[in-house]
Amino acid sequence: MKLWPFAVAAAAILVALFGGFYFLRAHPGGERSGVWSKTAWQRMALPGELSRAHAFLEHNCAACHTAGKGVEASSCIACHANNESLLQRQPTAFHANVGSCVECHREHRGIDQHPTAMDHQALSRIGFRQLNADPTPGGESERVRKNLLDWVGQHQPAGHGSEGHSSLTPREAVLNCASCHATKDRHFKLFGQDCAQCHTTTKWTIPEFRHPSPNSKDCAQCHQAPPSHYMMHFQMISAKVASKPKARVNECYQCHQTTVWNDIKGAGFYKHH
Repeated sequence: MKLWPFAVAAAAILVALFGGFYFLRAHPGGERSGVWSKTAWQRMALPGELSRAHAFLEHNCAACHTAGKGVEASSCIACHANNESLLQRQPTAFHANVGSCVECHREHRGIDQHPTAMDHQALSRIGFRQLNADPTPGGESERVRKNLLDWVGQHQPAGHGSEGHSSLTPREAVLNCASCHATKDRHFKLFGQDCAQCHTTTKWTIPEFRHPSPNSKDCAQCHQAPPSHYMMHFQMISAKVASKPKARVNECYQCHQTTVWNDIKGAGFYKHH
């Protein structure tokens, strides 16, 4: 006689009893007030705490989840569609057209965790999905999609024979970095808009970067002087501190070292303000 079906059934009963006992203890009187019937099973299935911003929804799974489908964008949009501060900011205005949320906004990771984890490949997949959804044969979307897919097929990440691009994947490399990061361009557009020539999607810093020779006199090609240098402050204080009273604003090399900006020749590390 096989006993395992009975063992499984007994284990299931014990789990149910233990779960009921635990949640009734957590909510005394819940079986009378209705708390048990409304929240107990949701609590048992909870995969983790929601972030602080969404904590008020912790016992209302249906606010975000649709049975058999999971979290749908329409549920997020119901609350966030009128977030003008988000949609008017240049770096985040793309949210108005994405129409998909769960790829980058993840929940149930803890109350102190921000529900955002930027995934550039996911953003690329969303873009291709939107292009594929265009029913117009021979339209602009079809042409763009074909060009992008051809480019992806030819591109290889750095280390596999590609030139110019760092460790971006082909899917990431089709994204137009400048459309979101134009306001963060510290190069003042001097290097163009192909950010992926140097930068990755994980962080802005470039470990491989090597500053030109300290003897270089072309600093102004990349560096712009601060506003104070275009006022009397430069001639009255800055140039005198560096003992270069005749220096001009675009002659950075006259006063500055290539270590950090406030490493002034002949003066050492100097706090201007």
